[in-house]
Amino acid sequence: MSSADLGRRATLRIKLPDGRFRDIVGVLEWWDAGVIGVRRRDGSAARVDEADVVASRIVPQQPPPRRRAAPGS
Repeated sequence: MSSADLGRRATLRIKLPDGRFRDIVGVLEWWDAGVIGVRRRDGSAARVDEADVVASRIVPQQPPPRRRAAPGS
């Protein structure tokens, strides 16, 4: 993953200060001075220090929600 991937959906695995890991999934909005901005599905923004990222990958865009079939269909 690089700054060329801005606008794409990605997952970032970050190492927390206590040694555990957390995954953040969202659209890469900006990458500046070692900080990555990710917009989550709920609209919230996450700031991630590049040094805390231990793994990342580009993932497919989220598919549109499925429509439920009407009862009796």
